[in-house]
Amino acid sequence: MATILVVDDDPQVCDLLQQILENEGHAVYSALNGVEGISLYRRHRPALVLLDILMPEKEGLETIRDLRKEFPNVMIIAMSAASESAKINLLELASRLGAQYRLNKPFQLKDVIDLVNTALSKNEATDIV
Repeated sequence: MATILVVDDDPQVCDLLQQILENEGHAVYSALNGVEGISLYRRHRPALVLLDILMPEKEGLETIRDLRKEFPNVMIIAMSAASESAKINLLELASRLGAQYRLNKPFQLKDVIDLVNTALSKNEATDIV
C-alpha cells in the first residue's frame, strides 16, 4: 500500500498507530520527535505523515513548517489532544501552517484508518512523480 511516518513523543501512540496501519498493509516508520521525524522523512519519503503537535525537542508546528519548506507536497495529518477550548486551537494553527488533515486525540481506530485512506487517496490523485 503506502509508506507512512508517525511522529509522536508517546511511544505507546507510535506503537498503536504502527500496528493498526501495518494491519492495513502499510509500511510504517515512527519517530519520537520532529528532529527524528524530518530525518526519517528525508530517508524514506513516505506518502503520509501523522504528526503530533505537542512534543519536546522539536514540536509539531515547527516540524510542519520545516517539512513544508523542504518538501512542499508533503501530506500531513496533525494530531493533538489539546482542547479546542484552549486560547489557541493548535490543530487550526497546524492547518494554517500546511497540515491538510486534523485528528483529535483520543481517537477511534476506525477514524484513523478512514482519515489515512482519505489522505492517501487525495495524495495519489495529486502526486507528481
